[in-house]
Formats: sequence, C-alpha cells, structure tokens
Amino acid sequence: MYQIFNTLYVMTPKSYVHLENNTLRIDVERVKKLQVPLHHLGTVVCFGNIMISPALMHRCADDGIGLVLLDGNGRFKARLEGGVSGNILLRQAQHRMAANEAFTLTIARAAIAGKLRNCRQVLLRGAREATNEDDKKMLGNAAQSLATSVRNLPLAANLDIIRGIEGDAAKVYFSTLIYLVRSDKRKFFSMDGRTRRPPRDRFNALLSFLYSIVMNDCRSAIESVGLDPQLGFLHSVRPGRAALALDLMEEFRSILADRLALTLINRGQITENDIQEREGGAVLLQDKARKTAVTAYQERKQEEITHPLLDTKIPYGLLPLLQARFLSRTISGEMDGYIPFLVK
Repeated sequence: MYQIFNTLYVMTPKSYVHLENNTLRIDVERVKKLQVPLHHLGTVVCFGNIMISPALMHRCADDGIGLVLLDGNGRFKARLEGGVSGNILLRQAQHRMAANEAFTLTIARAAIAGKLRNCRQVLLRGAREATNEDDKKMLGNAAQSLATSVRNLPLAANLDIIRGIEGDAAKVYFSTLIYLVRSDKRKFFSMDGRTRRPPRDRFNALLSFLYSIVMNDCRSAIESVGLDPQLGFLHSVRPGRAALALDLMEEFRSILADRLALTLINRGQITENDIQEREGGAVLLQDKARKTAVTAYQERKQEEITHPLLDTKIPYGLLPLLQARFLSRTISGEMDGYIPFLVK
C-alpha cells in the first residue's frame, strides 16, 4: 500500500463546502453532492466561486489539511494553513545553502537537467510513434537540440546562464510540441510557443491549467518534508512566489502535464468546443474541460512507474513527495547531490 496525500478538487460554481461532524460536505443549491471523512483528505483545492464555511477553515487548520484557493483558470490565489510546520533545523540549513553559490548552482543545474531530459524523452517517444516522416524529422532534430542543451549545463558558471540555456531549450521544445498532436487536431490546437497570463491558444490554456495542479502537488510535497516553499535555488525569491516548489516542479512538467495534455487532445477527451476564446485574445477552459482534465490527472497519479533510484514501482502521485524528500536530504547533507527523476 502507498500513502499519498489525497486531494479533493471543488470545481462546481457556487458550491458550499462546510463541516459536518468529522466530514467535509459539499452542497450545491442546498442539495448535498458529496461527503468525505476529513481523515481521508490531505488538501482541498477550490476553483473559482466556491463558498467555504469558517468552521471548516478552522478544522482544516487544526488537522493540517491544506486549503488552496485558485481562480477559475487555475491560477493560484491563496493557501490557508495552520501554525507554521516543518523542521526548523532543516529550514535553517535551507537558508544557509541558498546563500551558498556553488550549492545553488548545483541544484539549479539538476532541476533544469531533469526538465530537459524528460522533455527530450517526450519528443523521442513521439518521433518513434510518428507516421509522418516530416514530423519524425522535426521531433528528432528538437530532441538532439535538447541533448546539446543538457551537455552545456555543467559549463554554466552562473544562474543567468542556466536560465538562458533553459529558455532557449524551451523555445525549441514548445515550437515542436505541436508535432505530437494528431494532424486532424492541429487546426484547433495549434501552438506557436508557450504563452501564459493569459494563454493565447487552446493548447496553452490546457497546459496552464495542468501546470497549476502539478504546482499545488509540488508545494504540498515541499511543505510535507518541512522545507520552506518560498525559498528556491533556480527561481528567484519574490513575495508570494513558491520558488522552491517551482524548482521541484521543473522535472515533472513534461511527464505529468505535457503528456497528459497531448493524451486528452489526441483521444478527443477535450475538444475545441471545451475551450473558450474570448475577446482580447485570452483562451479559457470551460467547466467540462476542467473536470475532464482533473479526473484524468487523478487517474494518471494512480499509474505506476519504476523509480530508477529505488528500483521499485511507485504511483506517479508519489513522485513529488519522494523527490522532495531527496531534496531535503541533499540540503541537510545526508545525500551528496540531488538527482532529479528521469523518465525512460
């Protein structure tokens, strides 16, 4: 058995989430829709216009259940938590190591190496499965470009160079991702690079939504091991920004979000009618698409994959927790260096 923090996503507009004895209850227009024992929950994530009772807020804070508020597009707004938790000695070590330039560069290189190698595997897998020779060639060339970027990382002398390598590689990756979309779907899910805040096309809108979910899992994982999610190594410190969670998230973007987005599009689980284009160029997921994406993501987290360091099968949903543990041990000096999760 695996113990994974269970996450409840509340997405129905005007839902009322409240406490009933030792359970969380959800009503819509005064009709009960769901009731869940509190001890089954690790995090409650609310999208958009959701009403939450003060009694439930207090109980979540007491029981250590995370309460996350996102807007209707999945963008982070706030997080409710009880008294600051975590290992103070570990956090002191984190602050010391964040001031250590050599250590900071080591973690930043590892984060980007993990990201680019996993992105490369997505492209290589697509090239193997492609039936169109032009698509196969474009994907193969992009994968080779990412391999070059990975080889350049050890030579990067500072964070700006590392971020520059990542930025150039990301342009190549996102400009090629469209070749993994079925040819009959490309008309409606075209993509010309990565855009956000707001996303400018349907593909980017779906990616942004999935990234926000992955981000929440990574932040929860960081907090679960006692680290400060706002003090990162690769991402700069900024008020309200969970920089360390963003660092951890890099290695999971392609395998937990990008591949899932491609599956949802190629299988027709999300269509052009599920994503709304608004005046001004913004593109937003409608309720049906959000529910479909969340359901697919939760199912994805239950699938198993072999972890190369542990040499055992674990659910995808456990990966951020394990990697957060490895990161904490690296910061505390129990491990010689952080090794990102690499998919085969």
